[in-house]
Formats: sequence, structure tokens, C-alpha cells
Amino acid sequence: MSSALLTDHYELTMLQAALRSGAAARRVVFEVFARHLPGGRRYGVVAGVDRVLDAIERFRFRPPELDFLREQRIVDEATLDYLAGYRFSGDVYGYREGDCFFPGSPIMVVEAPFAEGVLLETVVLSILNHDCAIAATATRMTDAAGSRPIIEMGSRRTHEMAAVAAARAAYLGGFTASSNLMARHLYGVPTAGTSAHAFTLVHDGEPEAFAAQLDSLGRGTTLLVDTYDVATAVRTAVELAGPGLGAVRIDSGDLAIAAVEVRALLDSLGAHDTRILVTGDLDEYSIAALAAAPVDGYGVGTSLVTGSGVPTAALVYKLVARQDAGGVLQPVAKRSVGKPSRGGRKESFRRLDTDGRAVAELVVSAGPDAVRAATRLHANGEGGPGVTHRPLLTELIRDGQVVGREPLDTARKRRVAGLAELPPDAHHLSRGYAAIPTVFGGA
Repeated sequence: MSSALLTDHYELTMLQAALRSGAAARRVVFEVFARHLPGGRRYGVVAGVDRVLDAIERFRFRPPELDFLREQRIVDEATLDYLAGYRFSGDVYGYREGDCFFPGSPIMVVEAPFAEGVLLETVVLSILNHDCAIAATATRMTDAAGSRPIIEMGSRRTHEMAAVAAARAAYLGGFTASSNLMARHLYGVPTAGTSAHAFTLVHDGEPEAFAAQLDSLGRGTTLLVDTYDVATAVRTAVELAGPGLGAVRIDSGDLAIAAVEVRALLDSLGAHDTRILVTGDLDEYSIAALAAAPVDGYGVGTSLVTGSGVPTAALVYKLVARQDAGGVLQPVAKRSVGKPSRGGRKESFRRLDTDGRAVAELVVSAGPDAVRAATRLHANGEGGPGVTHRPLLTELIRDGQVVGREPLDTARKRRVAGLAELPPDAHHLSRGYAAIPTVFGGA
């Protein structure tokens, strides 16, 4: 499916006017960054990069899209002629999926003729704002859960395709599996699932429902025990499955108290290895509150797919440089009150101390002297002996060809490593400031 109409009307009207003025061919640089971390979050997590690359590859105006634009009189014939041959030919750089980001971090850089770059704004932001928000939320939840696994199960609480993207971002953010089969089909996200209350209710009683599930899925399955009376259900489950029952799931009530009571009951019945899974409107705060409870895993839905109250990463897509008459890229920046931007193409580095702990996000003017600029800022008092600077921007698209795809599991590992290098207060769930400062400097 073409992604070309996943855009805003004004991007096409800007294109039409730029074609008339001659500015359409002018080489420019757009940067994607967040002016702040929403919700008092202490870090952001990059996600959706590979989905952006897919969208750029599929950004084509085929006859159906062109016919629609013509019939609706969105743009003129000259613009339609241009769109018919549209192929992104520029370069894209970006932070890798799974890495952390902070205010001002240029997590994606698009360098191309204005006509090509301006059309990508909406689709790039819609993907990154959603996926980064979900990945950050998932990371906070997995951080709160510690070694206990979490399954994503929020498909019924959001748009059907947003559910697929959320499942991918949640897996990147440390969740172990999802309930969403399309996420498995498209991205290889592991899936899991057993039964809902409807399965119990359609049978004559819990004994019949449990027996049917055990016969179909084996003793290692998870039985849902809160349709009627939890204690009765647990006894029935162990009676039918024996002490080798895989797990029971509790979906309602005071989960901390219920988990303690169920654990004691399971142990009294000899089911010492039967795990307890809890679900039911969990978020990172309720997960953290259950840290001392005898819970073995969690299922999270609504809070995950809605970003736990922070459904966007607050990313923007801004023009920061354009070619002058001599073909040289010159910095440009808006000066709107409350919404300023910093002009010029930039490079980013993560400053690490001698213990490998992140102490700053360093953003400097791009060019051959960018690394030396980072070193010079350090020499002027920004750090101490042994400080290093890890480059953050990598090549994703070169001359219109994708060169930066990577396996999702690689991004999962990067997220673990990136989170580990942040200072301790980054792991606080309370509202606060960014875990490390963003330092700007010129080359």
C-alpha cells in the first residue's frame, strides 16, 4: 500500500507553490527532535525507525492517488506531473532504534531537495511520535517489573493498525510477547494467549471450561480464575491439572491481596511451581506497587497503547538549513515565541564518563570538525579525564536507497544497554527533568 496520502493537505500546497517559485529543487535539511520530554519523563526511547524507512520506500503517487488529488482539486496539473515521478533521492540519518534521546536530540535528519523532504513531515512524525511514546512507556513498565515478564495485550483499546505498531514498540521496550497476531506476522513479535472470561461462561461451569482448555493446550496452560470465586477456581484448577499446572491469571480485585491469597492456596495444594499472572488496567505505577507481591508476570493493555497518559513523544520536524545561491547549506531557524529552533545541520554524541555512565547529550554543528568540537567542549571544562563521546547518528538512507535496516532483536539489546548507561535517577517513575542535560556547541 502506498503511504503517499498519509500526509497533510498543506504539504502538497507548499509543494505546488515551491515548484512555481523554483524553491522546490533547493537542497535543505530537516531535523526531527523534541523540545521537551512530555509528562515529566526523564528520557525518550527511539522506536519506529524501520517503519519510517518502509514508509519512505512506499511513498509513491500511483494512478489512484493522482486521480484522487485531481478530482478533489488539491493541486494543479504541474504538481501532479511532479508527484507522478516522485521518488525520494535524498539522505536520512538517525538515532538507532532502542537508543535513548533527550530534548534537542536530532533523532532523525532528512537531507534532500525541499520538494522531497517537505512531503515526508507528517508520515515521519506520525510514526515516530507514536512508536517512541509507546517504547518509552514500555521501558518504564519493564523497568518497574524487574525480571518479571510482561505481555502486551492492548489491541482492543486502540486503532487496529496502531495496535500492531504498539505491539512492535512494546516488544522493543522489553515486553516479552504480545497478543497481536499481525505483529507476529509483520515483525516477528512473539505472541501468547489462552482464554478470556467468555470461554468460561460459554461452558456449564468452571470444571468443564478448565477441562476443555487443559485437554486442548496441556497442563502448562494459564487458567483464568476470577470469573466467579477465585479460591474455588484455584482448587478446581489444581484438582484437574495437578500440581504441574502452568499458571493462573487474576484479572480483577485488589491484585496484591489476591496474589498473596492465591499463592498461599496454591502452595497448600502442592502447586508450588504454578505461576501467578495478573492483568487488569495495570500501568507502571501499579506494577511497581506489586513489586513485593508473589506475582510472576503481568499483562498490560490500555495503559501501554495509550502511552500511560503520554501518547506522543512531542517530536517536531523542522527545516534547519537550506542551500544558498552558491550551493552551500546555510543555517535557518524559526524564532517564534516559545517555539524556537536551532539552525544548521548537526551531529550528536552521548558523553560518557570513565565508568561508561552518560553525563550529557552533546549536539554540535555537523561537518568534518564535529568530533573535534565535541572534544574541545570537553577540554573547556565539560567533563574530566577519560570522558568519551559515542556518536549517535547513523546513515539510514543514502541517495534514496535504504542502507540502515536492522533486526528488531538488535534494537531490543540496544535499549537494555542504553538504559543501563543512564544515571540512577533516570529510573524514577515520578515526574522530573531529563536524566542528562543537552549541551549545544558549534564546530
